Amino acid sequence: MNDTPKAPQAAASSLPEHAHPLAQPARQWFESLRDRLCAAFESLEDQLASGPHAAMPVGRFERKRWDRPGGGGGVMSVMRGRVFEKVGVNVSTVWGEFTPEFRKQIPGAEEDPRFLATGVSLVAHMRSPRVPAAHFNTRFISTTRSWFGGGGDITPMKLEAPESQEDAARFHAGFKAACDRHDADYYPRFKKWCDEYFFLPHRNEPRGLGGIFYDWLGRDEPGGERLDEHFAFTRDVGEAFLSTYPAIIARRMHEPWTEAEREHQLHRRGRYVEFNLLHDRGTLFGLRTGGNVEAILMSMPPEVKWG
Repeated sequence: MNDTPKAPQAAASSLPEHAHPLAQPARQWFESLRDRLCAAFESLEDQLASGPHAAMPVGRFERKRWDRPGGGGGVMSVMRGRVFEKVGVNVSTVWGEFTPEFRKQIPGAEEDPRFLATGVSLVAHMRSPRVPAAHFNTRFISTTRSWFGGGGDITPMKLEAPESQEDAARFHAGFKAACDRHDADYYPRFKKWCDEYFFLPHRNEPRGLGGIFYDWLGRDEPGGERLDEHFAFTRDVGEAFLSTYPAIIARRMHEPWTEAEREHQLHRRGRYVEFNLLHDRGTLFGLRTGGNVEAILMSMPPEVKWG
């Protein structure tokens, strides 16, 4: 039986007057998806029956609310358990005005500096090196234009291993099905975007085995007449992640592993750190808009090695 506590609400429930009509439905969806993801992960913590961490206490999410001085806030949900060495599922809804230097970088902000952004963001680092790490996020951003973005990617510790390829194929199949329900061009387009985005140029290597990445859906459409469609697609992307990633964890979490595999895992995590601090858009956006630093850097692994 799952005993996840009800999360505290992020900041005030009301949104600013300039909020887009989809802002509140999007916010509610992201928060509901957060709750379902946390419940699925806690259920996996309950199911671990063997291995070196089976005797540890069962993990449960700890919720922490934060308020943004300029408007809005969020809730951090972090769990450290026996399956998940560290997993965070954060939601936030923030608003305010972009700084003069940042306005030129955001579509629609030069005409009017006010913005609203709401979304859910997840990063999972696993205890077992046989279970792949994963990232997922979806978001809605509104200035004088409005758009949806997001995606997810999977990072097995040994990219070339047959089992890693199997897990990635299952992960990709879920996203492909979600994409195909909306546009046959979405999956090849967003897969390519993901492969190009989650790449470390200084190492000339991918971060993992990819997934999908998309952004600016609706940004260039006059009047935003298709935003409802893009919201439906974004919900399907969330459902795809929820249906695939926990199943991959359940399949792998009881497999035996060696200390050499653990050592390799710690070095692979270094790639996560390098990417998120050097290239990740969400990290840069959060830091430049006065977001909660602890929540923004939630993606950092609990233990990592270089060299």
